[in-house]
Amino acid sequence: MTTLFLTEDQRAIAETTLDFAREHLAPNAVDWDRDKHFPVDVLRKGADLGLGGVYVREESGGSGLTRADGVLVFESLATGCPSVAGYFSIHNMVAWMIDHYGDDAQRARYLPGLCSMETLGSYCLTEPGAGSDAAALTTRAERDGDEYVLDGVKQFISGAGSTDVYIVMARTGGPGARGVSAFLVHRDDPGLSFGPNEKKMGWNAQPTRQVILDGVRIPADRLLGGEGEGFRIAMSGLNGGRLGIAACSLGGAQSALDRSLAYLADREAFGEPLIDSPALRFRLADMATELTAARALVRQAAEALDRGDDQAPQLCAMAKRFATDTGYEVADQALQLHGGYGYLNEYGVEKIVRDLRVHRILEGTNEIMRLIVARGLTGAGR
Repeated sequence: MTTLFLTEDQRAIAETTLDFAREHLAPNAVDWDRDKHFPVDVLRKGADLGLGGVYVREESGGSGLTRADGVLVFESLATGCPSVAGYFSIHNMVAWMIDHYGDDAQRARYLPGLCSMETLGSYCLTEPGAGSDAAALTTRAERDGDEYVLDGVKQFISGAGSTDVYIVMARTGGPGARGVSAFLVHRDDPGLSFGPNEKKMGWNAQPTRQVILDGVRIPADRLLGGEGEGFRIAMSGLNGGRLGIAACSLGGAQSALDRSLAYLADREAFGEPLIDSPALRFRLADMATELTAARALVRQAAEALDRGDDQAPQLCAMAKRFATDTGYEVADQALQLHGGYGYLNEYGVEKIVRDLRVHRILEGTNEIMRLIVARGLTGAGR
C-alpha cells in the first residue's frame, strides 16, 4: 500500500491494521477458507483495536474515523484475508447505520456490543426475487398495536445464523422505494430462522445464508428511522459499503501482486530469474499502475462522502466498479504469473481470486454501478 498523500495519523492507522492482518489473518486464511470457519474470536481481537466501530462516533463508543480513514483500514485487512475483511466492512456498515439513523435508546442498546463485536451485525436487503431491483422487495412488516410483524425471505446474507442483529428492509407501505422501512431484528426473535450455509466459490471464512422471517413479532421501537425511510437508509449505508468492498479488492490484489514479486524473484527459467524478464516486468508494472489508479479513485470517493458532496453516490459507484474489476483482474494476472503453482491452494493466490470475484456482484452489481453513474451524468431518474 502506498502511503503517499496520507497524514501521519492515517499512516499509523494503516500500519496498525496491516500488523493485525499479518499476525492474525494471513497465517490462517487458507485454513479458514478450507474449513469454512468464521473466526469470531479474531474479529473480537480486531475490535480491541477499534475495528468494530470504525465510523461510529466516539461518544457512541466507536473510533470516529472518516471514510477516507476507513478505506485504509479495509484495504489493510484484506491483505490478510479478503473474506474476513469483507465481513468487517459489512459489520461496520450496520454499526454506522444505527449510529447515524438510530435514536438515543437504540444507540445505547446496540452500539456498545457492536463496537466490541460481542454483538455481530448483518445487513438484509436482497431477496430471492429482488436482487438488483431492491425497491421491489416483498418482505412485509405489518403494524399491530405496539408491534410490527415481519414476513419474508432475505437472500445472500453475510454472517447470517452466526450474527446477532439484523437490519431488515421490509415493506410497510405501497410499492416502490417510498414504501420501505428498516427494522432491527434479533437472532433469538421467535419466527426468525436461517437457510443452510451456501456452498460458494469464495468468501468461505464467513457464512452466507437465507434469513427467513415467519411472523417475526418485534416491538415498534425497533423501527430504525421513520416509516418509509428504509430505502434511503439502505442506500446511504451502501455508499459506505461500496467503498469498503472496493478497498477490500485493493488489499487482496495488492497481496497477490506482492506474492508475484516474491515468486518471480525466487524462480528461474532459461538460466535467469523470472523477475529479469522484460515481458513479466511490464506485466507487473501494469498491475501496479492499475491498482494505484483504482486506489486514487477509492480515496477520492471516500473524501467526497466525508464532505457530503452531491457527487458522492456516483463517485462511490465509480470507485466500487473500477476497484473491484481491477482488483479481480490483477489477482487473476498474479495467478497466471505463478503458473501451475498459482492454481494450488497452498500458495494462497487462487483463494484471493475466488474471494475477489464476488466483489463485482455484492453491494450492488457492477452493472448497477454503471447505471448509477450514467444516471448521474444524464440526470435520468431525477
